[in-house]
Amino acid sequence: MANYKYKVSHICGWVFGAIVFTIGVLNFIFVHPVPAMIAMLLSCLFFPPIHQWVKTRFGFTIPAWFKVILGVAIILFTLGVSDLGDIIDNWLK
Repeated sequence: MANYKYKVSHICGWVFGAIVFTIGVLNFIFVHPVPAMIAMLLSCLFFPPIHQWVKTRFGFTIPAWFKVILGVAIILFTLGVSDLGDIIDNWLK
């Protein structure tokens, strides 16, 4: 059962990291490079190999609840406050 949890957490990390990284790339292309770089750097925290590197290099892990809150905050900020949300709304009209 532990192996199943391990695989699910890795899949969730890759998916969530890819979503946040994609948001960063879209911000970089359409809005402004500074928040985009921040989003892309923070997306690295979600990828399992980088998480493992931080664990071995610095000796601590970032809790899953913090990653979820961070990811939701990035998504809400990007779609709610940033100009990317307006660009997406205008594109869908």
